[in-house]
Amino acid sequence: MGNTFGRVFRITTWGESHGGAVGVVVDGCPPRIPITPEEIQVELDRRRPGQSLITSQRRETDTVQILSGVFEGQTLGTPVSMMVTNQDARSQDYSEMQNAYRPSHADFTYDAKFGIRDYRGGGRTSARETIGRVAGGTIARKLLHLRHGVEIVAYVQQIYNLEARVDPRHVTRALVEENPVRCPDSEMARQMYELIDQARRDGDSVGGIIECVIRHAPPGLGCPVFDRLEADLAKAMLSLPATKGFEIGSGFSGVLMKGSEHNDLFFASEGRIRTRTNFSGGVQGGISNGEDILFRVAFKPTATILRPQETVTPQGESTVLKPRGRHDPCVVPRAVTIVEAMAALVLADHDLRNQAIRNPAGPAA
Repeated sequence: MGNTFGRVFRITTWGESHGGAVGVVVDGCPPRIPITPEEIQVELDRRRPGQSLITSQRRETDTVQILSGVFEGQTLGTPVSMMVTNQDARSQDYSEMQNAYRPSHADFTYDAKFGIRDYRGGGRTSARETIGRVAGGTIARKLLHLRHGVEIVAYVQQIYNLEARVDPRHVTRALVEENPVRCPDSEMARQMYELIDQARRDGDSVGGIIECVIRHAPPGLGCPVFDRLEADLAKAMLSLPATKGFEIGSGFSGVLMKGSEHNDLFFASEGRIRTRTNFSGGVQGGISNGEDILFRVAFKPTATILRPQETVTPQGESTVLKPRGRHDPCVVPRAVTIVEAMAALVLADHDLRNQAIRNPAGPAA
């Protein structure tokens, strides 16, 4: 319940942070999509801990194993099952959390819902669960690229009060990957790194914003009325650990504009219907219009910090908790690839749903 995402292209993730492994089952993937473990590993390496001083120092190779659904480098059309083993868990670092709720974490809420929780590393609430999303999203991205040439590029736009100046029309993955912050503004990336590192040394944490641009998405993706494309994108992004906000196109800044300023006027160019501006963020009426899809996701400061904090025990007794363990002082740089993966999953699902709607009887119709 709540572990499956998508209607046609569906993923189900499984596993806990300190369990034997984490993984994903991808169902609904069409056959003959070329995919290799190496392609998936590239994305998992972007997500894994231990990349630099400003990420968690947990040492995991995150080596993916494809257990089913792929044969001779192509998908079979059957469920694709993938697994990554946990190799560097230090469960003893979490012994104090057995009897104390971490502030702003899911300890209390999981107890309230299930009456039991895996306190080791946060269990199922850990961002380690997102390994399955990234693995499944890699296949979705490949599908979208083969069918439409879709490009998905996410990057760090803000850390705490430091904002990058970025033109999303020209950002490339190569530019994003030039620094460990994954911010394409090199000077601001340097300042962001220093700010995150200072928070780490202070035993504190900071949050930030990831911006994502999707290029070459075809018009017509999205389903009225409850499965609007921006609604599904919002759900996908807000399902990620530590997320607290989502906006698309002009977002909240649109309230400072009048309709005469905000409307995206149409024009025809080389046989295509285009818009002169893109305040809609590539989505109108819940359906993609063929322009770049542009959205932003806000991530809160990491909840687990290495400072003493007041809390209570499961019995309601006051106590002070100073967590141990290895934690990201800022989750945002590692979340870039996860945002891209979830965007790919949403678009791949809607693309396959569109295919069924427009040609329900199949190729012979």
